[in-house]
Amino acid sequence: MRDIHPFLVLSPRNFNDRTSLVIGLPMTTAEYNSDNPFAVSLGKSKKAGKTSYVLCHQPKSFDWRVRGARPHEIGKLDEALFSTVCERLNQIVQLK
Repeated sequence: MRDIHPFLVLSPRNFNDRTSLVIGLPMTTAEYNSDNPFAVSLGKSKKAGKTSYVLCHQPKSFDWRVRGARPHEIGKLDEALFSTVCERLNQIVQLK
């Protein structure tokens, strides 16, 4: 994915601060994800007016300091959506 994209951080802040790494899932507004069973819809974004998706099948990590990453204006996901994302990711990695 080119340009700047939101990223749902799953790793805890303590880990992120100590290692400079974040582990999480990319987000996109690409419409072809509407029927992707591993993409969780977050609904329409206020800014772009498009549906945002968390791509649970693409876990990634990167050095947030080197990339100059910063918190997104959306902030945190509500608990229900975050749980849905974690359940979908767990279907792939089966951590619990």
